[in-house]
Formats: sequence, structure tokens, C-alpha cells
Amino acid sequence: MKPRIPQGTRDFTPQQIAKRNYIFGVIKEVYEIYGFRPIETPTMELLDTLTGKYGDEGDKLLFKILNNGDFLKDVKDSLLAEKNSRAIIPKIAKRGLRYDLTVPFARFVVMNQNALSFPFKRYQIQPVWRADRPQKGRYREFYQCDADVIGSKALLYEAEFVQIIDEVFKRLNIDVTIHINNRKLLAGIAEVAGIPDDKFVDMTVAIDKLDKIGHQGVLDEMIRREIAPGAAEKLMELLKITSIEALAAKMDDSGSEIGLTGVEEIQEIWRFLEHSPLKNTLNFNISLARGLSYYTGTIFEVTANDVEMGSILGGGRYDDLTGIFGLKNMSGVGISFGAERIYDIMEAKSLFPEGINNNIKVLIVTFDHAALDYGFGILTALRKAGISADIYPEPAKMKKQMKYANAREIPFVVVIGDNEMETGKLVLKNMETGEQDQLFLEDLIKVFS
Repeated sequence: MKPRIPQGTRDFTPQQIAKRNYIFGVIKEVYEIYGFRPIETPTMELLDTLTGKYGDEGDKLLFKILNNGDFLKDVKDSLLAEKNSRAIIPKIAKRGLRYDLTVPFARFVVMNQNALSFPFKRYQIQPVWRADRPQKGRYREFYQCDADVIGSKALLYEAEFVQIIDEVFKRLNIDVTIHINNRKLLAGIAEVAGIPDDKFVDMTVAIDKLDKIGHQGVLDEMIRREIAPGAAEKLMELLKITSIEALAAKMDDSGSEIGLTGVEEIQEIWRFLEHSPLKNTLNFNISLARGLSYYTGTIFEVTANDVEMGSILGGGRYDDLTGIFGLKNMSGVGISFGAERIYDIMEAKSLFPEGINNNIKVLIVTFDHAALDYGFGILTALRKAGISADIYPEPAKMKKQMKYANAREIPFVVVIGDNEMETGKLVLKNMETGEQDQLFLEDLIKVFS
């Protein structure tokens, strides 16, 4: 049997895991500085929890889990003959793999509301699954690094997320632009353009593709989605306005209250950040729409400035996501770092710190079985002192043992032979410089402590 893995999934080597953990560690550390606490939710959720939360396209990408046992026992032959998957799926699958971390978080909040203090700030770093078409930078199994605040409408949290984004990418040494917009402002623009409410989502899905398909492509997409050509053309003209002040005047002249609210919210976030200089660029982007339908206010997206990679972070404000589970008026805002794309950028630009793979500080090599026994005692002492150490498991040729140390990128080796056992002085060799020292065990421990 030829070993294979499902398309859109990956194995990770120890070196890759070390680099991924470095990214997760930076994100986690910044989240905790800002007062976020970790939670975890199950890999699988009930399909009722997931279905209908991501739009028709999202529903198609849900991985379904077949019921235990004879999953076809309740399906009539006539239904099977119709080959109607929409009707069959509820009878054969009641669970699915989570599509994202936000909807499970909303479910978590509702189920645990009496045990939580609001505003509740949580972060979550776990894998999600989407039955998408695999391609470069897009996988069927991947990690999300989410943080959310729920239980407050305060725009201070939007400003806080801008600071978090800036700090994480500063620590990762990635130069980015933080794009910000507001769905209320987009609703105001739609109102001014004459686009009806029932076509708002179609409009946002279309304009979210502006950087990919251009002005004419977005116009054609809106018309294809049955938005009146005149309204679509007027909208495209409004999207050319890049000044918040000019948009405020346009909303005021047109009498769009929701549009003015969107402008005011963006301006309030800017005021919070006036005394908080950012390393990265914060950019008001009127064409930023974010495709997910549950966003209701501020929306975020981040792109790397000197790498063609697409979005490496997304997020936004949602006013009533918990309402679908019975807990009304629980506003929240959150972001999610795209760890896979961040990894690819850091790999391409050699941004990972040197020595990140050196989980072992020292390897013990020996000449014979007596030295191997003696070396195992030294190894135990090093480990008890909190020093990451290992020993080559047999007294093989010295060249073979040194080659192993180099392959593992182990920076130091301790060489043990007859003389070292007699005197207690151990030979410590620096594998990079070739320099050697003779040290007693207690001095050796001090070197690595």
C-alpha cells in the first residue's frame, strides 16, 4: 500500500513544528498581555450549530461526519433514488468538523454564560476544516489564531485589536498594512447608491473582490447578482472616495444615518489611537467588505507590504452572533491571524530566529560501553538541572556520532572516554567553532544554566 494523506492536509517535520510554535507563541504572548484567556472547543460540532452561519457557499464547505453504526437505516429507498443530498444529509450525519472558531465560540458563550464575566476576552488557537479546493496558501485543514471580546459595544476594543495586530507583526518582523472599514458605512453607501437591503450581501461579496478582479469585474459581478446597473455604477463611483471627511459629507448630504454612524465609529477608533504610535500602516479602505455575513460594524484585514500573499488576518464586529443560540444583544469583536500564510512569508523571507530548531543543547558521545554507562549518568544530571540533553545510544564511530549532532543542529557535544571517566573532566566541544574545553560536571551545568 502506498502511503498517502488526504488532499489539502500536511505532515509537519520537527523543524516545521518549531517554526509554527514560534508563531503561535508570539501571538499567544501578545494576546495574554492584553488580558485574553485561552479556551478550547471540540473538533466536531453539531451540524445544526454550523449550518446556516457562513452563507450558502460556506455550507457547501462543511465536512460532515457520518452517524455511528448503520447510518443509512433511516433513509428510505425512494429518497436514495432521488439522489437529493440536501434531504439525505440530515438523516445520515448529525455532526461536522468545525469550519471556524467564531461560531463555536458563540455557542460556548451561550452555554457557559453564567460562569463568565462580561466583557469576556478569549483567545483560541486550534485547527479548522473546510472542504475547499486545495491550492497554494489554501488548505482543507489549517490553524486559526482567534481572539474575541464579547459583551461590550465599546470601540476601545477595536483600537486595542489594532494595537495587538501591530505588536504581533512587529515581533514577527513582517511589514504590513492594517486595513479598516465599517459595514455600517458600506450600508450607507448602498443606501445612497439605491441598492436595496436584500442585495447588500451580494454587493459586499462583489466589492470584496475589487483587488482581484478590478473595477469592471466588480461591476459585472454586481449586475450578474441582479443589482441594477445604474445603482452598481453609482456605487463604484462612491467607492472612489477615499477620505473619511468626504464620505462623512456625502452621508450627511444624503441623509444616511447608518452611513454617518459608520463614519463616526471609524473616527472614534482613530481618536483612541492618536496617542499610540504604530510601527505598521493603518489604512482606511472603503472597498474592504469581508464576505462573512455576520459582521455588522468595524472590519479588519491585513496584507504584507512586500509579499504577494493575500490577506494574512481578518476580523470584525458582530452585534448578535450569540442570538442564533438564544442569547440576544451580545455584541462582540474579534480577529484571526492566518498562521499558514504568515509561516510562508517568514520562510520565504528567512525571518525565523537562528537556532529555533535547537531543542537539544548538548549531545553526549562516547567511545565504548563503559563510557556509555558513565555518560548516561551525566545525561541524567544534566536533565535534572533543566538542561535539554541527549546521548547517542551506542558507542559508534566518532564520525557517525558527530554527523548525527550536525544533522540535528545540536550546538555542543560532550565527549567521554577513559580519561574523562578517570579525571571527571568532560570534554565540551562547540560544534560551530570547533573550540573545546575541559569541565567538571558542576561547571558544565553552569555553562548551560
